[in-house]
Amino acid sequence: MVANPPPGYPRVAPYLLYEDPGAALAWLEEAFGFRERFRNVGPDGWIDHAEIEIGDGLVMLAKPGADYRSPHRLGAATSLVHVYVDDIHGHFERAKAAGATVRDEPTEKPYGTIQYSVADPEGHLWLISEQIREPDAEWKIRPSEA
Repeated sequence: MVANPPPGYPRVAPYLLYEDPGAALAWLEEAFGFRERFRNVGPDGWIDHAEIEIGDGLVMLAKPGADYRSPHRLGAATSLVHVYVDDIHGHFERAKAAGATVRDEPTEKPYGTIQYSVADPEGHLWLISEQIREPDAEWKIRPSEA
């Protein structure tokens, strides 16, 4: 029987569009510590699909087609990608050194994380977190009462 999703793939993965996917792959590796696991180059020489991973997380990316817009081309971001990391402060310094645009400095939140947010060179928003303690009672997820 065929596995769905296939082995090595999460059920949900963000798919980001970059005007220059090759530069994005290099930047995401340098700034956030992602590792490239797959790259397909189309007949026109552009990356038409790539995949990067960090821990058990996966992000897919490509150059936008005619019917799609990257945040850079759109002039606005419409989503953000959330990533859990270890050593949030070291990760923040690495991202800043790589040229990330800081939106929010690392700050402790009532749900037990320290978080920071940045924009990458093409305008995608990233929310980076490290879970450091249990969340306050009002932030704990409760089972559904269905």
